[in-house]
Amino acid sequence: MRSPRIDFDTMVLAVVEDLEERWHAELGLVEFAVEETPMVPDDWDSGTVPLASMVRGSGGAPTRLVLFRRPLELRAENRSELSALVLTVLVEQVSELIGRPPEEVDSRYDAGD
Repeated sequence: MRSPRIDFDTMVLAVVEDLEERWHAELGLVEFAVEETPMVPDDWDSGTVPLASMVRGSGGAPTRLVLFRRPLELRAENRSELSALVLTVLVEQVSELIGRPPEEVDSRYDAGD
């Protein structure tokens, strides 16, 4: 029996592999990661918790794109919704990174998710 963490990582990895295969040349050096929760400052006043974070690389450092597992899981009612949300968040982050519309980045993208 696999843990929820392993299931989540496997879900993310499948989407990342698809995106890297298609957009390898445009992505360049990107480090994809999963963390449990985001670190937000004590004075965070937003009504929402981030689902992902992207820090663009500079010099020899890669761009780092992080998905936050717990906030994503809490927004999904079931595995199917979680899978769609992971796809949506990753596609939107890659879209921003390479400067292409999300619908072009992945045809499965649905802005309504």
